[in-house]
Amino acid sequence: MYPSLTAFTPCDLATLLRSLQPIAPLLDTLTDTVFFIKDNQARYAFVNQTLARRCGFKHCNDLLGLTAEQVFPERFGPLYTEQDRRVLASGRELADQLELHLYYGNQPVWCLTHKLALHEPGGRIVGLAGISRDLQSPQSNHPAYQKLAAVDAHIKQHFAQSISLADLTAIAGLSVAQLERHCKRIFQLTPRQMIHKARLEEASRLLLDRDMPITEIALRCGYTDHSAFSRQFRALTSLSPSQYRENQR
Repeated sequence: MYPSLTAFTPCDLATLLRSLQPIAPLLDTLTDTVFFIKDNQARYAFVNQTLARRCGFKHCNDLLGLTAEQVFPERFGPLYTEQDRRVLASGRELADQLELHLYYGNQPVWCLTHKLALHEPGGRIVGLAGISRDLQSPQSNHPAYQKLAAVDAHIKQHFAQSISLADLTAIAGLSVAQLERHCKRIFQLTPRQMIHKARLEEASRLLLDRDMPITEIALRCGYTDHSAFSRQFRALTSLSPSQYRENQR
């Protein structure tokens, strides 16, 4: 679990940005985590070096004043900006959002993304803060690891079929609450996210075969129809299956 970003809520955006300068070198050492602040127009106001490097920029300052739409490739940059604007418009926190990011070079990276609207004392939204952290390796030293490893193996072997929480709790010998708690602790994902991840990993591999119909890929990955597959694929990658396939050319 990640600490709440509420602690970063500023009295105004300029104050927050000034307060971050002394720790900017520390944030740059987070090679598995991108950190950013955006203004109320979804433009980057602060980024760490990890984000700059992954987007093909040499310096953090090169991103300032730009939106994700201007930074990321055209097929999915606008969708990242759309997500920013939803957070800015609603003021709602985006938490534990599993996403498959495609940085320049088309290198797929599974991440957990968190975004939080920043408010002035009067309540006006002045920007947002966010982190997106690479999914880590499972905690194999956790006492419940062996039970959860069996759950993970079952998901990877049977993701093309319908998998219920009852199936997974029976395999692990745990209650639903225990299963979800241990999955978050060991794999950083909910059981449902683990299923989606297994299906989308296989789908992204099959999409490299340009001769395979997307409807067939959907069925092979456990989706009952093309629309359900496309909806879930877009939710995790910000791209439709056909856009992802085209982007990998």
